[in-house]
Amino acid sequence: MIKILAGGKKASGAYQELISEYEKRLKKPFDLEWRVMDEDKLTAELTKWPFSGRDFVILCDERGKMFGSPEFAQVLENNFNYSKNIVIIIGGAYGFDEEIRSRADLVWSFSKLVFPHMLFRVMVTEQIYRAQEILNGGKYHHE
Repeated sequence: MIKILAGGKKASGAYQELISEYEKRLKKPFDLEWRVMDEDKLTAELTKWPFSGRDFVILCDERGKMFGSPEFAQVLENNFNYSKNIVIIIGGAYGFDEEIRSRADLVWSFSKLVFPHMLFRVMVTEQIYRAQEILNGGKYHHE
């Protein structure tokens, strides 16, 4: 299972429909558990850093490492193979401070562009589905 922590409000409307559509297609270990909370609460929780050594923490931040879908799929597979829990964190409007960023196992950037949070949640969910299909030899991803 992949746990996603997100700052802000819960998705609704078309955004939630798109997220749900991709979630329906996900199978273990790619299934998702969402925890959406107020940005201040997320920051406070991350400051305490509740993750164990069994967690592989991916922070989404435009200052992170960019890579393609096949490489992202490999990151997930490698950590599933080591029985790691994958935690993806989507921050609030102002991102993360350096202390929190330094604790992540991977800081991941989709682009140097900044995206609206709800749209980004859809994009993360789609990339997880794409990773599942790449690793299972599906026809969804084209190279």
